[in-house]
Amino acid sequence: MTAGAMRRQATGRALTSHDVARMAGVSQATVSRVLRDDPGVRAETRERVRRILAEVDYQPNAAARSFRTHRAGAIGVVVARLSYQIYPAMLELIGARLDALGQQMVVWDAEHGDGDRHASRALRQGGVDGVILTACTRESPFIRDVCSPQAPVVLVNRAVDGYPSDQVSSDNLDGGRRAAEYFIGGGRQRIAMIGGVQQASPIRDREAGFRQALAAGGRPLAAHYYQRAEGFTHRAGLAAALRLLELQAPPDAIFCANDMLALGAIDAARTLGRPIPDALWVVGYDDVEMAAWPAFDLTTFRQPMDEMIGYAVARLMNRIEEPDRAIEHKTFANELVIRRSTGRRSVPVGESPAAGPLIMRETPEEETKDE
Repeated sequence: MTAGAMRRQATGRALTSHDVARMAGVSQATVSRVLRDDPGVRAETRERVRRILAEVDYQPNAAARSFRTHRAGAIGVVVARLSYQIYPAMLELIGARLDALGQQMVVWDAEHGDGDRHASRALRQGGVDGVILTACTRESPFIRDVCSPQAPVVLVNRAVDGYPSDQVSSDNLDGGRRAAEYFIGGGRQRIAMIGGVQQASPIRDREAGFRQALAAGGRPLAAHYYQRAEGFTHRAGLAAALRLLELQAPPDAIFCANDMLALGAIDAARTLGRPIPDALWVVGYDDVEMAAWPAFDLTTFRQPMDEMIGYAVARLMNRIEEPDRAIEHKTFANELVIRRSTGRRSVPVGESPAAGPLIMRETPEEETKDE
């Protein structure tokens, strides 16, 4: 039996945050800030409170809190393209963070069932206390329906210029730039890209950064070395790469706007007998689980998704408590994970003024064999 269970058995009641505060030697407000993962709490205080929470098996009383605060105790999450691994992974991280805070998670799919409007309606009617948007664009109905700097809304993995909300993303512009520099530094001569629809800010920024760096290096992206996929699927990447590789002078390097396009590009090279990495380098983006599979062993950019989600959830919970807080746009640096699709070759590249030096991880042979 846990310490918390024994305490409940002895007292006949559930432990409250006030009990935890007394045991930790802090105020109840500090316990509440730790529970919502407020970054403003000192590290040693946060660890002391978390240790007490774990020792007593503290369980937030959602019903009592809802009655007292007139809140739903639930957070809405709007997603899209659940077939792409990054979105289920994001949902898992968000769900774990919210569960630790005693919050329920309500999920809507923006692509099916009019998820944006359901989410905005639930927020206005008090069905949820806040909303996390993981796949919005400027054209999303939610963006038009809810447009107040006091609204408890946070964007994750997306940025919408001019929208008055907290926004958390990785530096996709810099990632695209670094991909181009990596190819140039690796001696690639015929550099190509498979892009995607421009409404999504990560795709748009990755392409912009890639083009800018190629132009700065005196190697602007040639029109015939660019393919825009209409979807972000293996099939779309395969078709786009086949068109590129069937050119009279096919590319010797392809940067893909996401990993599924890159996996399709690898299979296109196999179909045409173009050995990777000898005849072709392929780089993707997102580092989904399949990217590390030995069958693909894809060099790609990894977003610090756990940090991004943690920061976004903390910002949202803080805004629910304090609607007038200043809006923040937080950008995280990405990591280039080097694998066999570029010959495991590390090359020197420049530094990002915003994100600092390039972080590169070279995946050892043993690691891919064990996965």
